[in-house]
Amino acid sequence: MKIFSKKSFTTHFSGFTFIETLIVIAIIGILATVIIISLVGARDKARDAKRKAEISQIGKLLVGLGCYVPDDGPGEYDLVPLSEELRAKYPEYSKFVSTIPKDPKTGTETESKYIYIVNAEKKCAVYANLENLKEPITLTITTPTPGGGTGVLEAEEPGWNNTPLYFQYSK
Repeated sequence: MKIFSKKSFTTHFSGFTFIETLIVIAIIGILATVIIISLVGARDKARDAKRKAEISQIGKLLVGLGCYVPDDGPGEYDLVPLSEELRAKYPEYSKFVSTIPKDPKTGTETESKYIYIVNAEKKCAVYANLENLKEPITLTITTPTPGGGTGVLEAEEPGWNNTPLYFQYSK
């Protein structure tokens, strides 16, 4: 007769199996993908909010000057060369135009991608191309237009940020 001790004959391993480890890695990958995708939309919205705030501030300054007409006459101008002209003509405003804002995605030191447009009737607008396609359209015009109001418009062709949506500040 054999006498067995009370010790168990089963073996117990601690740790995860290879399959369990792969499942955990796959779940983490899926969660990371979902989070990254949701952050892309938030980043676009944040850049659009920055564009709107900067366009509104610059618009208030330029409209405050009575819709400034540059030396070259009515037309469309990027804010970088326009700011240099304003600093030379109005040194008292130089602190307001010392650092010109630029588009957070496509602007450079030589081209802000914020456009100022003025016509012969001294009506003006400042505008930028938005990124968020879900932005509600508030204007009925289809091109940035001096005197066309302040808000979001939808153009026929996409702009430099690859959407047809623009925000303009206008007198």
